[in-house]
Amino acid sequence: MTKGLRSLWAGLLIPGLLLAAGTAGAADYKERTLRFSYLNAKEHPQGLGAQKFADIVAEKSGGRIKVRTFPGGQLGGDVQTLSALQGGIIEMTVMNSGILVSLAKEFAAVDLPFLFNDAREADALMDGAVGKALHDKLPEKGLVGLAYWDLGFRNLTNNRRPVAKADDVAGLKIRVIQTPIYIDMFKALGANPVPLPFTELYTALETRTVDGQENPSKTIELSKLYEVQKHLSVTRHIYNPQSLLISKIFWDKLTPDEQTLFREAAAEATAYQRQVSREMDKEALDSLRAKGVQVVELAPAELDQFREKVKPVVEKYKADVGPALVEQIYAEIAKVRSGK
Repeated sequence: MTKGLRSLWAGLLIPGLLLAAGTAGAADYKERTLRFSYLNAKEHPQGLGAQKFADIVAEKSGGRIKVRTFPGGQLGGDVQTLSALQGGIIEMTVMNSGILVSLAKEFAAVDLPFLFNDAREADALMDGAVGKALHDKLPEKGLVGLAYWDLGFRNLTNNRRPVAKADDVAGLKIRVIQTPIYIDMFKALGANPVPLPFTELYTALETRTVDGQENPSKTIELSKLYEVQKHLSVTRHIYNPQSLLISKIFWDKLTPDEQTLFREAAAEATAYQRQVSREMDKEALDSLRAKGVQVVELAPAELDQFREKVKPVVEKYKADVGPALVEQIYAEIAKVRSGK
């Protein structure tokens, strides 16, 4: 963590930590063990964030509350995990916020193509009123949102040909996340989208069930997709905020002290996870090149062609999720870009 970040988080969090330390003996912490399931490897920023969260909770609770992490989709894919979380079978997870569109249509807004230019804009939006309003829709669906983590910008890979322009996508079978906006986006680009769980992705690529996929560079590297993919195009077409979620059934069993502990741990783990994720993403492209992946950096004019082709998708989801919300999102992003 940079000196500036350390100072910022020290100023925000240390007073609370000192207070917790001074009252630890009186805090109402019960003996609890919970399961934290996620899709990526433990070395992935998802996994590093989960372990950081677990370590903080153990430290703050004096070892009374233990968080067991289950990487690599051991307890199921996103759809199964979401259902298990709602039923209290699993206590925690972290997943792409856009997947929550199945529970609240407004979450489709965070997956609008080419919404963000950089992570700074994403953080400002998700940590502000819009992010809070989205997570506020979850308790009635059996979930509580604690924070937004970083997965990075998604890039396109395939095993058939280099994609240097928008027209090169036509005809490719591309595995996509099991949400409608991804399907519509790749249809607009002329591809044949195939929704599949992440846990089935490597096999689908290896057996040529699909030609390609799209994920952040670090996910591509750590999942060893370079073994079954030749070409990567730096499209940065969607940025993935990730929702750190806890089962409401479990949350409601926590004492007020424990809920405060979990929120503090989430805030600390979020600062760490975002920084690690972004550092690792920068390193991933060089690593993929070294492993033989042919990386195409798209010219600005070609990226504009991508944006032009997906405009109907943006307009469709603007109508679906509510024009007022989408306009608020673009207005908030515009403030960040203008420095206001």
